[in-house]
Amino acid sequence: MTKYIRKKLAERLIEAGLITAEQFDIALKKHQEIKIPIRQILIDSGYIKEDVLVKFIADVLEIKYIENLPKKIDDIELQNLFTEEFCREKFVLPLYKWEDYLTVAMADPFDVFTIDDIRSIAKCKIKTIITKKDEIIKSIDSCYGKKDLLKDIFNDVQQEFTDLEVIKSNAEELQSTQKSSQEIPIDDEGPIIRLVNSMIKQAIDENASDIHIETDEESLRIRFRIDGVLEDAMRPPKNFQPYIVSRIKIMAGMDISIKMTPQDGRFGIKNKNSDIDVRVSTIPTVFGEKVVLRLLNQKNINLILEELGFSEHDLTIFKKTIRLPHGIILISGPTGSGKTTTLYVVLQNINSPGKNIITIEDPVEYQLKGINQIQVNTKAGVTFAKGLRSILRQDPDIIMVGEMRDLETAETSVQAALTGHLVFSTLHTNDSASSIVRMVDMGVPSYLVAASVYAVVSQRLVRVLCPKCKVPYEPEQSLLDEIKLKGKPSDYTFYHKKGCDYCNKHGFKGRTIIVELMIIDKMLRKMIHEKSSSDEIRAVAQNNGMKLLWEDGIEKVKSGITTIEEARKASFVDND
Repeated sequence: MTKYIRKKLAERLIEAGLITAEQFDIALKKHQEIKIPIRQILIDSGYIKEDVLVKFIADVLEIKYIENLPKKIDDIELQNLFTEEFCREKFVLPLYKWEDYLTVAMADPFDVFTIDDIRSIAKCKIKTIITKKDEIIKSIDSCYGKKDLLKDIFNDVQQEFTDLEVIKSNAEELQSTQKSSQEIPIDDEGPIIRLVNSMIKQAIDENASDIHIETDEESLRIRFRIDGVLEDAMRPPKNFQPYIVSRIKIMAGMDISIKMTPQDGRFGIKNKNSDIDVRVSTIPTVFGEKVVLRLLNQKNINLILEELGFSEHDLTIFKKTIRLPHGIILISGPTGSGKTTTLYVVLQNINSPGKNIITIEDPVEYQLKGINQIQVNTKAGVTFAKGLRSILRQDPDIIMVGEMRDLETAETSVQAALTGHLVFSTLHTNDSASSIVRMVDMGVPSYLVAASVYAVVSQRLVRVLCPKCKVPYEPEQSLLDEIKLKGKPSDYTFYHKKGCDYCNKHGFKGRTIIVELMIIDKMLRKMIHEKSSSDEIRAVAQNNGMKLLWEDGIEKVKSGITTIEEARKASFVDND
């Protein structure tokens, strides 16, 4: 069938006067000798222009021709499904999936073997569109590797990132004292510096929270974590890896001669009007050092409580709670759920000249004006427990303990709360009720937990739909039944992500929290004292009006703030 279509295509090209029979015979003979597609030989020989041929093929096959492909694949899962190597080898690009069809751009829609491969990978029906090979390559560069940016850098582009200034770094001192172990050739410092600067600046511009630099046997990959999701940013040549790592180590005040031991460092950046603290961590892997840069933007904590994501009802209660004269207020959730940011915003909102606020953290992520912050340093003997005991001798009004990791820290926090101090801390638990049980399991007597803990906030981060491009839809009845919403589908409007220039084609812009706020009343204190289970505590708290994480997530879905998929991922609860 394919040979018949190709023969028909050749005949129609000749009939249309786009090529001659002689030209086709020459191309066919060359194809039989070197196995290059006939269409490519016709183009390379100058018999026909590529855009003319591609449009003609689209007409023959009755498929769509697209001139300009998107510069970003909206569906990150789809991009991860098809590797850059596969797309480059086959000259294809997955565009979007709708219902049971995946639309794929191809330079050669006659390639039935590649179509079969795509169908096998995607496990769905395939709809092809055609475009020029150069357009495929250009779009792959943009979607997967940012190759154009690298090409510019290594062609010695004059563009310098003058608004990116490295500060708080002892780079000059390191360069003078470590010249014997310096790996970056003098001639290469310019482009490597520009590459690292451009990488950091691009991450800042895209509101990334982390930069991951990782290598395998054959490649080097740089990824950005944007709104909690890792995305490919650029793929420099693998041989650049030691130079990039060395440059970052110099910026962060780390020893570039140490490669087989994990290291930590930091440096600061002034980018336009924002101050950014960069935390650097390196670990040795089989194929070289992996580097992670965490970008801590000061503007992220210059928030007010209303901007965190609390519902109006919970916000009113929480505002009163954080102004209590004493007691413990816990923020719980897994790593990366925004606990520290919430605590920082709370401390800034309750800070005043009349209060002495002291924190002990590991690490101190942001420097807060008017607040005394202590960095845990186990080598110097400064642990959470020892630091907390020292804080109590400093006449504090409010104490923030970065994390309750052990019995000693928990007991000291309880004693501080019972002696007239307001204590904020975090726990790694799945929900509010589990936090209470965790403290008892640590060894804190249940009667002391009941007497000292006043509130527990459990939270998760969800991505916020881009307000400029989100797409409304009416949910199906089966979905409403699943999430236990009463009423008809027409009573609700949910939203899908789409992607536009404002959100950089992500479909999301920023993140917010979903919250489970449990206030400890007399009934709950009695249950804690009696060592009730987390399920029993949760049930009573719900009867008292506490919304579960899942329920708050659904409210944000109904309000058009996020998607049902985001709410599901964040709350991961059984709704049966």
